[in-house]
Amino acid sequence: DAMIKMDDLGAWDFEAKVQQILSKLKVHNLHQTVSTLSGGQRKRIALARTLIDIGFEHKHVLLIMDEPTNHLDVEMVEWLEHYLNKENVTLILVTHDRYFLDNVCSEIWEMDENLYVHKGDYQNFLEKKAAREESEAASISKARNLYRKELEWMRKQPKARTTKSKSRQDNFYEVEKRAKQQLVDQQVQLQSKMSRLGGKIVEMKKVYKSYGDKTILKGFDYAFKKGERLGIVGKNGAGKSTFINILQELEPADSGKVNVGDTVVFGNYSQTGLQVKEDMRVIEYVKNIAENFPLADGSSMSASQFLELFLFPPEQQYTYISRLSGGEKRRLHLLTILFRNPNFLILDEPTNDLD
Repeated sequence: DAMIKMDDLGAWDFEAKVQQILSKLKVHNLHQTVSTLSGGQRKRIALARTLIDIGFEHKHVLLIMDEPTNHLDVEMVEWLEHYLNKENVTLILVTHDRYFLDNVCSEIWEMDENLYVHKGDYQNFLEKKAAREESEAASISKARNLYRKELEWMRKQPKARTTKSKSRQDNFYEVEKRAKQQLVDQQVQLQSKMSRLGGKIVEMKKVYKSYGDKTILKGFDYAFKKGERLGIVGKNGAGKSTFINILQELEPADSGKVNVGDTVVFGNYSQTGLQVKEDMRVIEYVKNIAENFPLADGSSMSASQFLELFLFPPEQQYTYISRLSGGEKRRLHLLTILFRNPNFLILDEPTNDLD
């Protein structure tokens, strides 16, 4: 009976599937306590557990995934794409990763004061959205022209109207509402007055770093220059975050020297996210850093104006940080980094949870 049940459930290769999931997501030390893991490791373990759990289900599965590619390297993302495409599940996916969307989903739902359904890939969605926005803009423009004409009629003495014009009066208010609509272009543009940066930035000389048998840096030499934009790539666990910490002197090297210039102001947008010792309102948290932000033209921007620039309207600025969504906390984290006006910006996985 047990053999027949194993056949019916297709369970003979289940252990191999579990091993494959753990291996591909680089979950190796199964005896390590969860409290000692990094945020990225916890995310991968939660993903592995979900994928293993759906393997035990014998009914059709509705799989809901919220930003599953965060903390996954390119190799893991490609494997997850392949895995989801061959699994017989219904998938609802929330993600800002357009390439992952293209490779996994056949339909895109857009939430923007309404729910719009787009058949096809992300490129098709962009084309349909652009067409819809163009149509909306044309409709608003037409309504504004009609509104000017109807406003002139409404301002006439009541005796100039007839009892038959009641429907026209009612329609006027609908036209007015449409004409006063605004299409919001949510793009952040900021001309900041950057902190002065001297000739010496950061110099790393003969830097060594390792953990046990794992070598992170071996005699590394580099002198950073003004205006450089460097990208660091490597598999999870290669030591990218460790290198960034050594660069900022947050973590010691085993040997070698790290010389940081006197005028350098680091802005570190780290994977650990927003660190708040006690819960407080959003505006209070930003004002604890500074009341105003200096701009390139010599003027300044208040903390409240700066928050509005990052899509925190006045009514939301008095919300407690604990009540913000994951994406809002990441946006607030980025805001507070930039509000300190750094001249050496470090971004560790900056696009996680950002649209």
